[in-house]
Amino acid sequence: MNEEVEVKLTDDRAVWPPPEGLNTSPIPSQHLGVPTTPQGAPANVAAFSECDLPFELVQQGWRKFWSKRENRPYFWNKLSGESLWELPLIKPHFDPITDPLGICAPPSCSPIGVPLINGPVPVVKRRSSEEIVGPQVKKFVLAGPWDLDVPTNVIILERPPCNYMHSHPEIEAFRCSLLTKLRQCYQELCHSREGIDAPKDSFNRWLMERKVIDTGNDPLLPSSCYPEISLSMYKEIMNDIPIKLVRPKFTGDARKQLSRYAEAAKKIMESRNAEAESRKVVKWNVDETFQWLRRTVGATYDDFQDRLAHLKSQCQPHLTDTVKPSVEGICLKIYNLSSEYARKVRDKANSILKEHGMELPPYMPMASTRKVWCYPIQFAIGCPRLPVVDYLPDRDQALLRFQGDTLAINTTHLQKLEHLYRHSCFDDRKFELFIPRVWVMLKRYATFLGVYPSLNTASVDCQDTQASLPVTVFECLHRTFGVTFECFASPLNCYFKQYCSAFADCDSYFGSRGPFLQLKAVSGSFEAHPPYCEELMESAVDHIERLLSDSPEPLSFIVFMPDYREPTLNALLRLESSQFKKKQVTVPAYEHEFRHGFQHVLSRSELNVRSSHGTVIVWLQNITGYQRWGPTDERVEALLEAFRPGRERERDRQELLSPTRQGTTTESKDVLVH
Repeated sequence: MNEEVEVKLTDDRAVWPPPEGLNTSPIPSQHLGVPTTPQGAPANVAAFSECDLPFELVQQGWRKFWSKRENRPYFWNKLSGESLWELPLIKPHFDPITDPLGICAPPSCSPIGVPLINGPVPVVKRRSSEEIVGPQVKKFVLAGPWDLDVPTNVIILERPPCNYMHSHPEIEAFRCSLLTKLRQCYQELCHSREGIDAPKDSFNRWLMERKVIDTGNDPLLPSSCYPEISLSMYKEIMNDIPIKLVRPKFTGDARKQLSRYAEAAKKIMESRNAEAESRKVVKWNVDETFQWLRRTVGATYDDFQDRLAHLKSQCQPHLTDTVKPSVEGICLKIYNLSSEYARKVRDKANSILKEHGMELPPYMPMASTRKVWCYPIQFAIGCPRLPVVDYLPDRDQALLRFQGDTLAINTTHLQKLEHLYRHSCFDDRKFELFIPRVWVMLKRYATFLGVYPSLNTASVDCQDTQASLPVTVFECLHRTFGVTFECFASPLNCYFKQYCSAFADCDSYFGSRGPFLQLKAVSGSFEAHPPYCEELMESAVDHIERLLSDSPEPLSFIVFMPDYREPTLNALLRLESSQFKKKQVTVPAYEHEFRHGFQHVLSRSELNVRSSHGTVIVWLQNITGYQRWGPTDERVEALLEAFRPGRERERDRQELLSPTRQGTTTESKDVLVH
């Protein structure tokens, strides 16, 4: 695999030493500090001399040039940015799919971040200015609330390429229109059949719950699930029948809610084909409630709440039996529509692939015991030609438009995606497909969350499925517990360049290792902050315990979960009773923060959101993992301090005022001048 290119952006400019004596710049547009649309014609490479180099070096990105200043030839790698005076060594060839980091290659090709042992003597560098500071190549770090240059310590079992189609804007626009239609159908069914609005975020949790058991071919639409009726969706609809109950603020609101519940329960029993005994019990309790309301004067807030709890306990079982067939019908209809829509998307994808002489391959399971460094998801087929997506810079944001559908992203996050793309994408070194793939990824998450963030997003609520830990917490996790991997993240909110995400197809170009439940980890230190879906959290705990049971190598998981103590939530109870639990602490509500779920479009002042619930932190480790990354009192205290509200803002202020930052900026300007 080619060495990774590292870019450091300072003062909105890129530090990039181009080859000297070259009239035509070989620098692709993606290496510039300000993102530009990379769909234009590539730079002229006619001046590159390749005939003097072995074929193996040309394949690895090496080119030969003439230095006018030194009056002698030099060698420059267009993929890694490395420049040498002497002929580079030929690295052994290996397959980037089955062995992406060259673990099975001879010792001369070491994993990223691991120094060579008894390796070849390093050759002399080309630039004399670099020889003064030492033999290391200059490293350029991307500015932002993340660290994308942390080398991974995660080892996994080799896996087969995924059989999804590459990201395609036309396919994604069609898929997202169908999902939006399905979401609207869910709202209409709840309103027409049960007289309620669809429960908030119920559809999103249904998507996550279905994907835990889905074996279908679509990355977003559930299409092959058993059982077909979602227990999660069923329970959430039932909880809002006959009306959605909320905690009232005032005594008058409590009285109105009691009256509305009684009236709605009576209406359901009269309009449905209910059993005579159930109708009789509900009618008697409702009439008694109305009599109590008429004759009671000066009742307190607690009196109304106690009366509502009594009425619900008496009527809810009969209401549930009466509306059960109707609610199950809603769940079944939504699933059947999703399966039908998934078939339509696949048919459209097949038609586009057929135009390019390609077809989707069947799923080929692979039971491998080969251990490799963790690498991004690979595809089993090539990418068809993609349509053009318009790139429109707009101050601190960039607008991406396809067929009139415009999506926004902050410039800093777009630069982050460029960096991730450079690290992880193997089929588009010239960045010709970068902008279309970014648009597809943004469209996927906007549709999945059911919101469409744009320039005016200050009023959008924080989405728990996309909220992430503060930067100070990630820094502490990496520094004290060796964490280099996020189990639940996305290209938009990840801190490390290696992570698992919900969508393997559109996220793989930006470093995703696929869904966490499919990751077969053998060794490494992980952070797990799953979305707040009970079924997904429970499955995540089960998967972590299986990995810890199967591996004798150092393995550690630091799990963050909301402190919900409801009897129906089993994930937290199972986490606390795990045999691998080494430590548990709870951060109280309103005493810590999370980063906003829409950090890729919000301004910096809106990023930090105070948590309204407590957060439980649990260390799950095997014996060797505990010996290496054990939660000592000092380490745990450092993590709790990093979680304190305002720590991220303090970090940003210190970074701006630090002398090292000013020195780095000056050094970067000097390099640009030279």
